[in-house]
Amino acid sequence: MEVKVEVRFLRAEPTMAFPRGRLLAVRGGRLHVLAPDGWDVVGGARPEGARPISRAEAAGWCRFEGFDEALLDAVPQPG
Repeated sequence: MEVKVEVRFLRAEPTMAFPRGRLLAVRGGRLHVLAPDGWDVVGGARPEGARPISRAEAAGWCRFEGFDEALLDAVPQPG
């Protein structure tokens, strides 16, 4: 039986390249960033200024940026 690990979403601060910030997710202590080809693991600590957001806010970010909301369920499991 596979155990699902909770996902927390964050939004990084806006930059010139990403005016609405980047969508981040933490699952099992691993930080991921949503890239055009899916979730990429990010080394290191949470970026300074990244703030927690709700799943609904993450879904809104996906819609605005043109990402499929199903990606919110595709954050890789740890291990």
